[in-house]
Amino acid sequence: MSHDTKTKLVYMANQIATFFKSQPESEAAQGVATHINKFWDPRMRRQLFEILENEENGLDALVLQAVPLIRKPEPVKH
Repeated sequence: MSHDTKTKLVYMANQIATFFKSQPESEAAQGVATHINKFWDPRMRRQLFEILENEENGLDALVLQAVPLIRKPEPVKH
């Protein structure tokens, strides 16, 4: 995954988190996860999980809270 792709996905995930921060705290992480599950294709979600492998990934705390609720795609079969 290129640095530009990683940067763009982190930016997009953080924008989603920024929007959902205006929601009640009890619903915000679920909102982030629902949005990502609904609108991100499996490739994008797979790349998000690759980004999460790096401790200094730049993801907002709300995105990190939502991770357990995000559907992890199957690995790519070669």
